Amino acid sequence: MSRRAILLLAIVGLICAGLIGFNFVRDAIVASFMKGQQRPPIAVSAVKVEAVTWQPGIDAVGTAKAGSGADIGVEAGGVVKSINFAPNQKVYAGQLLVQIDDSVEQADMAAAQAAIKLAQADVDRITPLVSRGASSRAALDDAVAKLETARAQLARSQAVAEQKAIEAPFSGVVGVARVVVGQYLPVGAVVVTLQDVDRILVDFTVPEQSAALLTSGQPTRIGITADQLSFTGHIVGFDPKVDPQTRLVYAQAVLDAPIGRILPGQFLRVRVSLPLESGVIAVPETAVVPSLYGDYVFLVVPEPPKEGAEEGTPPREVARQTFVKVGRRDAHRVEIVDGIKVGDMIVVAGQNRMQNGAAVTIADNVVPSAGGASAGGGAKP
Repeated sequence: MSRRAILLLAIVGLICAGLIGFNFVRDAIVASFMKGQQRPPIAVSAVKVEAVTWQPGIDAVGTAKAGSGADIGVEAGGVVKSINFAPNQKVYAGQLLVQIDDSVEQADMAAAQAAIKLAQADVDRITPLVSRGASSRAALDDAVAKLETARAQLARSQAVAEQKAIEAPFSGVVGVARVVVGQYLPVGAVVVTLQDVDRILVDFTVPEQSAALLTSGQPTRIGITADQLSFTGHIVGFDPKVDPQTRLVYAQAVLDAPIGRILPGQFLRVRVSLPLESGVIAVPETAVVPSLYGDYVFLVVPEPPKEGAEEGTPPREVARQTFVKVGRRDAHRVEIVDGIKVGDMIVVAGQNRMQNGAAVTIADNVVPSAGGASAGGGAKP
């Protein structure tokens, strides 16, 4: 190998050694500088854990239905003669809704009435003749039979005419007419829906494990969503059996004041209220963080003292990750069965990107995500 190649290799080796030495020195300087530096604390919102009064309940989904509701149909076919209601009108039991042409039945009734008069006259004439022996008993029986036949024909024509006068079977609110004047309607055709919206029932089901907790008159909270149970009611009854196909028990509740706010057929959330429980540890749902390893919360605790720290320096507050066992849920709160105790300070907002042991500072301007609630206080109504 020539002297020139050896010299070149030596120069390259010196350059590499210099770069490696520079990196070691730089890292040492940075480490020495950062050793005395502390990351700024993370602003969080925290609350103190308290024992609260818990309102347990059974959550379910249900369907609203009218206290009385029906699709009014046609009993006797014919042509619509008149429609006697307006959409969404309040109607009363016995009120005429739709009149189907009954001119044929009216003519039959007139003929039957004439036949009754004639048959009655024959009976009145023959009866005294039979008593005097001037006429046979068979003639009287024939006249009476004709009278009864005429009366039966009149009753039949009246019944058909009444079927063509479609009346409201109960009081309620009608919907939109599904027929028009002049339309021919077959038997069974629906003319309008009628719903008694002054009394709203709610059909729902509960798991068989909760069936023993149901009682008649039990209060319930009902709403459009689980977060807005703004209506109250009570259970009117439930089936004394479990459906073997679904393993559910059918129950029914009635709303206390539903007028105009709940429509039959509407999907509803139901919560059956159970007796209150005291001394339950419950925290806002925003405090609990789910993970693959379990649910956990961040406790706000004093930082352990470090070696070389100056005496008299107040310890910083840090976040300590603590796994918990959660229980029931109610609105925006979660019951904690194990993992924390009364008096602990827990983080309810600001956990994003927080690590175990991170320095924190409690700030009131950090607001929990939508749906957060305070850990203290009594149960929500």
